[in-house]
Amino acid sequence: MKRFLKLMHEIGGIGMTGALAAHLILVITAPQTSLEEYAAVRQSILAVSKWLLLPSLLIVLASGLFAMAVHYPFCQARWVWAKALTGIGLFEGTLVTVQGTSRRAAELSALAVDGRGDAALLSELLRTEWIGLWTILTLALLNVVLAVLRPRLEWPKKRLAAERE
Repeated sequence: MKRFLKLMHEIGGIGMTGALAAHLILVITAPQTSLEEYAAVRQSILAVSKWLLLPSLLIVLASGLFAMAVHYPFCQARWVWAKALTGIGLFEGTLVTVQGTSRRAAELSALAVDGRGDAALLSELLRTEWIGLWTILTLALLNVVLAVLRPRLEWPKKRLAAERE
């Protein structure tokens, strides 16, 4: 069971990172000359977010929490709790910043094709999306570093004893 959860956690992480990378690439290379092409790219971004990013994120979170429940030493390791806390940040940031702005930007770009779009609002959404993507990628990288290095995240006992005196 432990190996299965580890495999699912890694597969979910790969899917999540790939979805974020695809999202970034699509944002960077989106055509700026044609509203129709831009709206099509925004729909593609929304599809990547809906069908790859969110399921991968749920797999990562569920497998990580189940691994903590199945493997008792994980409950005692502070690095695991640090990963759990950053995982909550990943979940919230992905839902609110990445998924929410992707959906709204797709709607606004479709309205812009019909001549009813708000360019200022779309520009603000893109700025929020850009910041959110880099924040999520940074948190994901932090989670990988925590999993690989497995720091103790505690003060050495000698230092604590010296500070008490």
